[in-house]
Amino acid sequence: MRVHTDPSSITAEQWDELHALQPHGSPFMRHAYLLAMHRSGSANQRTGWAPAFITLWRGEALQAACALYLKSHSYGEYVFDWAWANAYAEHGLEYYPKALVAAPFTPVPGARLLARDSQSRADLVRALVAWCEAQALSSLHLLFAAEEDIDACREAGLMLRHTVQFHWHNSTPQPYADFDAFLQSLAQEKRKKIRQERRKVADAGVVFRWAEGADISAADWDFFYRCYERTYLEHGNAPYLTRDFFQRMQSDMPENWLLFIAERDGVPIASSLIALHRQADGERVAYGRYWGALERVDCLHFEACYYQPLAWCIAHGVARFEGGAQGEHKMARALMPVSTTSAHWLARADFSEAVERFLEREGAGIANYMEHLEARSPFRHGEPPPEEEAGQKKGA
Repeated sequence: MRVHTDPSSITAEQWDELHALQPHGSPFMRHAYLLAMHRSGSANQRTGWAPAFITLWRGEALQAACALYLKSHSYGEYVFDWAWANAYAEHGLEYYPKALVAAPFTPVPGARLLARDSQSRADLVRALVAWCEAQALSSLHLLFAAEEDIDACREAGLMLRHTVQFHWHNSTPQPYADFDAFLQSLAQEKRKKIRQERRKVADAGVVFRWAEGADISAADWDFFYRCYERTYLEHGNAPYLTRDFFQRMQSDMPENWLLFIAERDGVPIASSLIALHRQADGERVAYGRYWGALERVDCLHFEACYYQPLAWCIAHGVARFEGGAQGEHKMARALMPVSTTSAHWLARADFSEAVERFLEREGAGIANYMEHLEARSPFRHGEPPPEEEAGQKKGA
């Protein structure tokens, strides 16, 4: 086992070769992405994300690896453990630093334990727990982990926690022919609402253009960052990610990005940035990531962050669009609820038992919540197809 306090001490070739073997990879576990987080000052020791990447080797062959951070706070994680930290503080105990295995600021499910096989993955989980014990850390957390990671954590005795996200799937069960075919799969009320929202943006004189990969110009990236920064500042916070981080995305992994820019009278007023990835099975996935606007237009957020990306996904054969953490409003745009899972280990047995009881209650609540959401599906159930519906109205 080796511990790396700088991602650059592992070569991109070694890391990315291992990442390419994972069935549920993502752009956010690529070496270039993690290194950009570190080098840009977005996620490093100064910001409370001290790298301690763990790797397992057989000779000079990398067998398993994970991006572990020593965290001095719980910001930028999206699986909230503030109550756990408060409980420690109330008992005069230190919760921080804690160990976190995650993609910084990125609530996207995917591979966290990069391994050549299931045995190497199991070895990595045991190595993580042993290292945390040796460092006298309060806890270990693996966030938004892939199914194979969760299986290894379950076998090692870690506690599991479930949250809900909203994802769109391009199927009816066949892929949609176009955006209108997608709308026809929805209940009448949902179709009407989406058309009304899109009409408001069009009537305001807003048009969109998109650029992918190397076609995203430096001026486009500059404009996007103005929008991104403005959104954070309007909510009273400094942005998590620096301009230098996005400069590194432009130079080091442009093929993973898609940018939409909204213009009015030829002047750009808003933008949304989407990540792209082709998984090991060939399926293409898009991830809604960042957005911002310099002007307010009714329903512009929905158009920029959902309708434009979904239309692009349909036109380009993308199988899934992940909308990020939380947000029941996404169901009205046909992003359906999915369960995501994290794994947790606490060093103290008394707190671990208390948290385990809490997770049992929370898990039951999440299961009930999922059932409630699924009963509110936006898709047609028993309604006549839109063509029949129109014919009925004409006959009446």
